[in-house]
Amino acid sequence: MTTARIDARFSALKAEGRAAFIAYVMAGDPDFETGLEILKGLPAAGADLIEVGFPFSDPMAEGPPIQRAAQRALSSGMGLAKTLALIAEFRKSDQDTPIILMGYANPLVSRGYAAFARDAAAAGVDGLIVVDIPPEEADPLADALDAEELSLIRLATPTSDDNRLPTVVRRTSGFVYYVSVAGVTGVKEADAGAVAPAVERVRKASGLPVAVGFGIKTPERAAAIARVADAAVVGSALVEEVAAGLAANEDVTQRVLSKVASLAKSVRHARAGQAAL
Repeated sequence: MTTARIDARFSALKAEGRAAFIAYVMAGDPDFETGLEILKGLPAAGADLIEVGFPFSDPMAEGPPIQRAAQRALSSGMGLAKTLALIAEFRKSDQDTPIILMGYANPLVSRGYAAFARDAAAAGVDGLIVVDIPPEEADPLADALDAEELSLIRLATPTSDDNRLPTVVRRTSGFVYYVSVAGVTGVKEADAGAVAPAVERVRKASGLPVAVGFGIKTPERAAAIARVADAAVVGSALVEEVAAGLAANEDVTQRVLSKVASLAKSVRHARAGQAAL
């Protein structure tokens, strides 16, 4: 199994002695053209890896901000096929930044795992997070992804105890996504003190980098997580900038990228101490 871009990025950041900043955006939010502008601007703004949500009508793990982002994207005509087209356009100018798709099983089942994996690899996707397929039912999807050398990235949670973790991380590659809070995205705040021992447990069980998401909205919180994890993931705070920009009739792309730059800077300098922020 090859996870070349993901592995290369985490290896480079480890050599630099810093954590990754992972930006989550909803594909085509608020429309394809603006979504592509945002996507293209993320690496220069400081995103080390990018998670791209593919819009789904019933995103059960998401709080209101990402639910609304999915609805905006769906209303503009986005779906899985156009999400892959968006990534293919991004890849015309960026061959280095890892792209992780994040979403739900229904669109994948409808498309067929093998067809999805082929199309995702052709578009330039590196990995996949599927929220609602448990490890015990993931082998057919993992087989399809393995055939195209794509990573299946699994979620570990505060309720994933030492007995459960080996099952959770089986056939996981690239990194493990640790959900820092019980509940949906964008509601509670992540506590670095509580996250640190969990990250160590997940890292030990998997042998992989651990990215922490759910509950990171401010530069201060992102920096705190970056000191104890291999990556900090921010999503709700970014899609909220889309909503705010639309409401204020402002440049949505600029608002999102400005927020990314602030958060990425805090992550980049987190391990150098508070004075560097």
